[in-house]
Amino acid sequence: MQHYSISPNEAIVSFWKNRNLISTLVQRDVIGRYRGSVMGILWSFFNPVFMLLVYTFVFSVVFKAKWNAGSDSKTEFALVLFAGLIVFNLFSECISRAPTLILSNVNYVKKVVFPLEILPWVVLGSALFHTVISLLVWLVAYLIFFGMPNLTVLLLPLIFFPLIMFIMGVSWTLASLGVYLRDVSQFVSVITTVLMFLSPIFYPIGALPEQYQKFLLINPLTTAIENTRAILFWGKVPDMGIFAIYVFGALTIAWLGFAWFQKTRKGFADVI
Repeated sequence: MQHYSISPNEAIVSFWKNRNLISTLVQRDVIGRYRGSVMGILWSFFNPVFMLLVYTFVFSVVFKAKWNAGSDSKTEFALVLFAGLIVFNLFSECISRAPTLILSNVNYVKKVVFPLEILPWVVLGSALFHTVISLLVWLVAYLIFFGMPNLTVLLLPLIFFPLIMFIMGVSWTLASLGVYLRDVSQFVSVITTVLMFLSPIFYPIGALPEQYQKFLLINPLTTAIENTRAILFWGKVPDMGIFAIYVFGALTIAWLGFAWFQKTRKGFADVI
């Protein structure tokens, strides 16, 4: 029986060795999503534009919501909220697809010698494509309403790194569990919805009573959302101490997820 290494180095080597295959599969995934539609891939641009317009109208005109009590900006709430949603949508798209990744690619399991561990990278690549489009829409909106974005936006790849590692760790775990437990996708759907409301997307952390704020900080998405907002909108560099802890935790989860996937993949063909 073939032995699959659980070493963190194996995860890196596999990604690098199969980078061209991953790129090809990502392109196929993105293009396939819009195949048959009249506007095609342009939908990836118009969707975030439409959502941003809706958020701006609803929260600035209908609810007259303000993120900070001292702010008179009508678009601030919409942009701050949208920045949080960009992070959550990246997480949600990857996690919701993870449980069925292996089940929807049975041919790769049974008929072909295929590096199954790259499938979560493909989903992540597709999700990142849409995330980049949404970020471009956000930056254009900020440019229109507030002027030149802060130079701290250049830190975005650094801020997204631990989030990506966390997503990969969870995706590897769920992709494996989904083979053995078919109810995982239903469970993930519920948890994703709960996480959306337990993350500081529609409200600032300070809006909660102090005794509840510590529970919100347990949510791994909270740090990513807050750091993204800090560099995009407020022009602030996140606390590097907290960020370092977040990176370490994300890398640990990524390795544990990869190790679990490698340990359990031997039985995929038998179960499917």
